[in-house]
Amino acid sequence: MVERSRTHLVLIPSFNPGAKVYETVREARRFWAPVWVVVDGSNDGTLEGLRKLAQDDEDLRIVVQPRNMGKGNAVLKGITLAAEQGFTHALTMDSDGQHPAGSIPKFMDASVECPGAVVLGVPVFDASAPALRVKGRKVSNWWANLETVGLGLGDSLYGFRVYPIADLAAIMNRQVWMRRFDFDPEAAVRLIWRGVRPINIPAPVKYLTPEEGGVSHFNYYRDNVLLTWMHMRLFAGFLIRLPMLLARKHSR
Repeated sequence: MVERSRTHLVLIPSFNPGAKVYETVREARRFWAPVWVVVDGSNDGTLEGLRKLAQDDEDLRIVVQPRNMGKGNAVLKGITLAAEQGFTHALTMDSDGQHPAGSIPKFMDASVECPGAVVLGVPVFDASAPALRVKGRKVSNWWANLETVGLGLGDSLYGFRVYPIADLAAIMNRQVWMRRFDFDPEAAVRLIWRGVRPINIPAPVKYLTPEEGGVSHFNYYRDNVLLTWMHMRLFAGFLIRLPMLLARKHSR
């Protein structure tokens, strides 16, 4: 059994993930303690199953949002509660089995060594990755790197990362955006704007088929419209911050 951390926790937002969530949680617990799952209005029966897992595990906590409010909202709920209990950092990972639980210790070690940084996963794709998704993220990453003038953002969309809680809460509580699918890329950009150093670590990502228990809530039209609107907002903010960002880049 792993030793319980007093500063770093694993935070798993979860919305109708199917039975794969139980394996995800067990694997996360195998490598870290504590693990919190924020159930974001799930109605697929997994809340009951997760509560049963937590009954015999004091290092597994289930936090419930009564209705679906989006990944960003779920993360904000989790980090707010975590900060109240003295935690300083949260590693976020998806509940559907795409993210590598075995990489949790490596990411946490990097965060402990550089607590002022955000540790960003850079996805390593295998043959399971849909070509359309891989190509589409290149567009979003191009914009994100423009908006941060190349200050070290390896990948804007991969949600397997370690956040300094105080910095993330500060940028989220100042505005109403980054509450749904736009959470991961906007969080990365705004943290770099804030002066948080990015550390990039490669990590595998697995796209599971329905036969393997994979569940996807990605909607190509809806979510790409959301990302387009997000980058319009960020570009406007980028123009305002451009002198400051360029000065920071030239001082490195």
